[in-house]
Amino acid sequence: MPVLPVSTVEPASVVATDYDLAITGGGIVGATLAAALGSSGLRVAILEARPLAEVAARQRAYALSVLSSRIFSAIGVWDEILPQIGQFRQIRISDEEYPDVVQFQLRDLGTDALGYVGEHGVILNALYRYLDGCPQVTWHCPAEVLSFDRDVTGVTVQLKTPTGPQSLRARLLVGADGPRSHLRQLAAINTRGWRYWQSCLTFTIRHQQPQNDTAFERFWASGPMGVLPLPDNRCQVVWTAPHAEAEQLRDLEASQFLAKLEQRTGGLLGKLDLVGDRRIFPVQLMQSDHYVQSRFALIGDAAHCCHPVGGQGLNLGIRDAAALAQVLQAAAAQGQDLGDLAILRQYERWRQRENWLILGFTDLLDRLFSNRWLPIVAARRFGLGLLRRVPPLRRFALRLMTGLLGRQPLREHPRLAALTLNPSQSGRGAFNSPAPHLE
Repeated sequence: MPVLPVSTVEPASVVATDYDLAITGGGIVGATLAAALGSSGLRVAILEARPLAEVAARQRAYALSVLSSRIFSAIGVWDEILPQIGQFRQIRISDEEYPDVVQFQLRDLGTDALGYVGEHGVILNALYRYLDGCPQVTWHCPAEVLSFDRDVTGVTVQLKTPTGPQSLRARLLVGADGPRSHLRQLAAINTRGWRYWQSCLTFTIRHQQPQNDTAFERFWASGPMGVLPLPDNRCQVVWTAPHAEAEQLRDLEASQFLAKLEQRTGGLLGKLDLVGDRRIFPVQLMQSDHYVQSRFALIGDAAHCCHPVGGQGLNLGIRDAAALAQVLQAAAAQGQDLGDLAILRQYERWRQRENWLILGFTDLLDRLFSNRWLPIVAARRFGLGLLRRVPPLRRFALRLMTGLLGRQPLREHPRLAALTLNPSQSGRGAFNSPAPHLE
């Protein structure tokens, strides 16, 4: 049963409430932004259209970069997340049956781990627990945004709730409502990009190898396959394949499917067992023309989406949330208007360029390796050879993919970086009681 947050809830009779910012979307990215501002003194509303039990129940695991771990540590939730997730100390990259395998080791990055793998509910519930101790954070759930209107002093948001239409007012509205963002459409922000010819089949396996500290990325002409270690000798697998093939793989009888999977993983994990269902999601590259307007900002998948190769998607959203929190907190400390376009463009300039780099890099990887044209095959295998033999190049690639190459949010504010979860305010006892009625 997922843990649900217990937060301050406005009475149903209130039709207009003032906040410093309202966040649409109570998933990981929206909750990260709220948590990063939870002790800032800013008044934050989180608007989520679905019941929170449904939001937390999503069956998926994500790669978490070293930078994401540092952001969660700065917020104060990492100590709760870390014991419940997997971590990898080496990464193996290979091209089909080609014998040259690139191995990234701890010495290439100088950290305790090269990355982590966390299940959706584990990450989200840790954020929810933290938010429960933030009296300035108010949940409105379920509450669907119908429209919003901006003026020189704020934004008025019209909501559909189980108790009828309501409205609230904030200085800034943030869209963290996913790739098909309703808020992005309401703001008439255009996007660029395309859908790939591939879908991703995701599922969890259990294997028999004694060690479970390696992440695998194996490239095939049909698409890459990522294998990420989870606790209890489990792994999250993201198998990318053309749409029809992905559907066939999903529908295969389990023993046949596992036989294909063992062949694709080269037998490195031994005998495999399926844990749970196989799920398909489409793959797209998308970048919004703008991340901000006056009194409005987009973060996470509402602003951009990338190919899942390298496990970058959620990490980009976490960086967006942390960067926006840093910009807003700095503005608030100087008494500036959080919804001012000049303030919000600081966030846009920071994140849009960095996201373009990762979107382009993941697109290049997929196109370069999902290809049987001999000159391309020769070029990419030459590149793999360089990665194996040139340590500075290997370190550069690793720092790029772990988020340590660019500007790192939350590190520039020592007060934020020093935040820890105060046990006296965590409200843990409240989570043993039935879920509250939320607006």
